[in-house]
Amino acid sequence: MRNPLLAGAAVVLTAALAACGSSHDGSAPGAADAPRSAAPGPSVAGPPAAAPTDGAQSGTSEAPGAPGASGADAAPGATGPKVPSAELTPATGTFTKKEKEYLTDRVPRGMDPAAVLQTGQETCDKLDFLVKADRRIAVGSIVTGEVPDAAPAVAHLCAGHQDLVDEAALGYADGDHTGKGLRPGTYRSVSPTTACTWRTEGAGGKVLDQGSSASGRPVRITLPAATRAFTSTGCYAWLPEGDKS
Repeated sequence: MRNPLLAGAAVVLTAALAACGSSHDGSAPGAADAPRSAAPGPSVAGPPAAAPTDGAQSGTSEAPGAPGASGADAAPGATGPKVPSAELTPATGTFTKKEKEYLTDRVPRGMDPAAVLQTGQETCDKLDFLVKADRRIAVGSIVTGEVPDAAPAVAHLCAGHQDLVDEAALGYADGDHTGKGLRPGTYRSVSPTTACTWRTEGAGGKVLDQGSSASGRPVRITLPAATRAFTSTGCYAWLPEGDKS
């Protein structure tokens, strides 16, 4: 089972957002009229079912949440024609420059821009909460995509969390990582389960290192320069230690 701190954070965060609404809503004109869905906190059921394979973190970017019943939840991954920037206006009041920048190319035709803005604001709320509970878990939640679409929300709505996004770009979620996305260095697991396992391979599939941990405590590993593949299961996320340049 996932680290109890992460599970507790998810429960409290979901309840807080459902009861009080987004703490950033004061700057969101029309948000009060937008449908609100309870913002999910980090998953408590175990590591993500799918992980990126190669790219900025290891290859494939995390998929935004699939369209669901809530328009706000569907907005980040929605496809089709978008509302032009010049037409982004709330039912009442006005959007700030940063809010409008966040909404640009993100609002599908027929959707209330305030509902889309609410999604970004709730992302900031999640990070606000998690960073106070445990900074590494906050970063890990971005690495795994459990706090989805964090980069654009942070860039435009809560720039104070940019350091979390920058560090997350250097981490690894559970999964298979190969190619240019691999960076030599020392990494530490974040909120591993009791079934955390890992393996590093060199040229020709030669096993360089492998291990497991049933303690549920963070584990430190090193990816040598010769690493050609890194596989992790049940460890949730890995963040770099030491020099992160």
